[in-house]
Amino acid sequence: MKVLLVDDSGTMRTIQKRCLSKLGIEDVTEAEDGVQALELFVAANFDIVLSDWNMPNMDGLQLLKEIRQRNKDIPVIMITTEAERARVVTAIQAGVSDYLVKPFTPDSLKSKLERWVTSNA
Repeated sequence: MKVLLVDDSGTMRTIQKRCLSKLGIEDVTEAEDGVQALELFVAANFDIVLSDWNMPNMDGLQLLKEIRQRNKDIPVIMITTEAERARVVTAIQAGVSDYLVKPFTPDSLKSKLERWVTSNA
């Protein structure tokens, strides 16, 4: 499974990579904002995108909209501290596949991944 991991916090990316590694997922490409993530997304194929919401330059919602213009099918999971209903609805309307609220456990990440990616990873 090839994952695009987008978060402006290097610490959060490290934590998420550790969670993914515990799940046997090692093919992780990191981006620190939506602009960098979109460049990577256009240049390579990914099975899933895990994106923070609040980031500089291009936030997760704008990144989601850009991804959806290019690919309607790839699962995009927002991982964020933002759990307000209005924001969740906004993300759903923009085409988000799922939502994971920080802090999360490796098990909750695993269940989201299993729901969206059929893989032997």
